[in-house]
Amino acid sequence: MTTKQAAAARRPVTMMAVGHAAVDFYQGAVPALVPFLVAERHYGYAAASGIVLAATLLSSLVQPLFGSLTDRWTLPWLIPVSTLCAGLGIALSGLGDSYILTCLAVALSGAGVAAYHPEAARLARVASGGSHVAMGWFSLGGNVGFALAPAAVGPLLSTGSLRASPWLVVPAVAGVLLTAHVIRALAPRAAVAKAAARKAGRDDWPEFLRLTAVIVCRSIVFVGLSAFIAVYAQQRVGGGAAAGSVALFVLFAGGAVGTVLGGRLASRWGRVRTIRAAYAATVPAVAGLVLVPGPALYVFAALSATALYVPFSLHITLGQDLLPNRMGTASGVTLGLAVSVGGVASPAIGALADTTGLRIALLPLIALCAVAWLVARTLTEPGERVPAPSVRDAGPRTDRGVRDSDRPTVRRPGR
Repeated sequence: MTTKQAAAARRPVTMMAVGHAAVDFYQGAVPALVPFLVAERHYGYAAASGIVLAATLLSSLVQPLFGSLTDRWTLPWLIPVSTLCAGLGIALSGLGDSYILTCLAVALSGAGVAAYHPEAARLARVASGGSHVAMGWFSLGGNVGFALAPAAVGPLLSTGSLRASPWLVVPAVAGVLLTAHVIRALAPRAAVAKAAARKAGRDDWPEFLRLTAVIVCRSIVFVGLSAFIAVYAQQRVGGGAAAGSVALFVLFAGGAVGTVLGGRLASRWGRVRTIRAAYAATVPAVAGLVLVPGPALYVFAALSATALYVPFSLHITLGQDLLPNRMGTASGVTLGLAVSVGGVASPAIGALADTTGLRIALLPLIALCAVAWLVARTLTEPGERVPAPSVRDAGPRTDRGVRDSDRPTVRRPGR
């Protein structure tokens, strides 16, 4: 394959990654908005975390619906529509002083994010040809969008206050314009792949539910950190809003590094082995972020994000392989719900922080990392599980645990 042909082959994945960046920019924009809402509208921790909840709760609730819809039909038009909804919601969130209207605006954005991920992940899988590395690049697009959000939102709102928020619709419009052609080209291939996947085998729901438990723990940890690390950095490091924006950028940029690293490690060592090792690393990394004082917070933020995002793209392909007949549902849970469900726990973290302080409120995140690691140890690659012997094959057993059929036949004299 020539260099030109290789570039042409990578173009669909690259464009899908660009679209993913445009959508996940708005997930990163929500925590970036929190310090400005606290400063300009004097929200407490609980009220600020309620904004994060508004963005994620509706997204979490409707995620299974969109997954089910895309399991039934190929819906490529849903990708640009959902991208515009995500951008419009954030653009409207800074207008007016009503807390309710602000929550509704970010909820619209969250619904757009939820609608995007199931169908986009399916098309990205088609474009990648099943490559872990290529899916890592698609997931990287979302991480880049996350990382760019605080870098864009902070300076824009610092200069123009919350009234400048309508400018934040620009990434959504750009994402739609840049990806429209590749989405039209991939849609027929996705329909063919969907029909072929239905013949691939049965859905492994018990294994998928264990994977989902890991994803939920990871989501609570990462969303909790992303919602409060800006404020936490200001308390622990000093430096005002700039210190908070740097902490968010480091967190999201570390996630981008972890996503690319995850695909390469999985190609060498396998998905499940890489997932287990990554979650083992999250325990000391998050503990260092929460407990070690001073500028070391930035180092541990980078390590935490890297470890939390190494498994991110691997969750997607593993979930799709576990549910070959429900790939839309699998994509919605592993890619969309992985981010949104953590916001449901944010108000609890905020309420605890109002009572005990932010450092104490972040301590449970360390325990959740340990839980994720323990559950991840039970995961296996599809097809590697050894089925239990059937009753028919086992034969009657004696008290000593030896099958009668395994005993040697002894012929007695006269018989």
